[in-house]
Amino acid sequence: MYYMNTDQPMTPERQAAINGLAVVGFIALVIAGIWLAIYSTRFVPTVVNRIGSAAVYLGSVFIPSDEPTLSVVPNPTASTTISFDNDSSTTSTSTIPKITAPTKPKPVATTPGEKTSGTYLIGNATAQTLNGQPDFIVNITAVGYLATTSAESFIASSTVPSGSRPAVKFTIKNIGTNVAGQWRFSASIPTSSAYLYYSPLQQSLNPNDSIDYTLGFDQAIAGSNKMITITANFDRTIGESNTNNNSASAQLTILGG
Repeated sequence: MYYMNTDQPMTPERQAAINGLAVVGFIALVIAGIWLAIYSTRFVPTVVNRIGSAAVYLGSVFIPSDEPTLSVVPNPTASTTISFDNDSSTTSTSTIPKITAPTKPKPVATTPGEKTSGTYLIGNATAQTLNGQPDFIVNITAVGYLATTSAESFIASSTVPSGSRPAVKFTIKNIGTNVAGQWRFSASIPTSSAYLYYSPLQQSLNPNDSIDYTLGFDQAIAGSNKMITITANFDRTIGESNTNNNSASAQLTILGG
């Protein structure tokens, strides 16, 4: 049996070979590190973005009460009269009146009348005395998807195409008898990360005022009968006469792949 003699002296050639291999290995490690850094920079953010929070796209239109109250009616602008200097003539039943050509009118400087406006009650409408409490009601008017990232691109459909952003149109109205101060709403949406969206503060609503909303979102979970629920005044910061009508739900099918 042959045994390697490890006690043999290291020759210069062998030492140079070992040193060369060490240098080559170090250079290979440096190149591998640079490649990993480039790969992480190019591809890792894409993966992180895919698992980040879902984005919500929200649009709204305020609709005031349609009850007749006040109207602004502008006063007519004061008219301007321009005088003409004509030669006077005397006529009688026995003579033919003398006809003379009118002289060219002298230019007269005109000044427009002052334009004013006022506010007047229509008919017998009187100022409304508010009492009691507000009352929010939620009504989902349509489900569908957004063709772009704009809430104005809403397309009504019970089925959301693959890669599109599911969306819902709904109205929140104050059917109570008093003014509602600033308030918020929540939206339970079928996404892979954030399941509950909380809105920023919304403007106060007078009785019969309402706001039409369009809400879309991405990173949706594919499947049928996916539920969306909208709840007004979810944190109960506004006292209401009835809180049983603060929520509404709707279902839609979201295609994946």
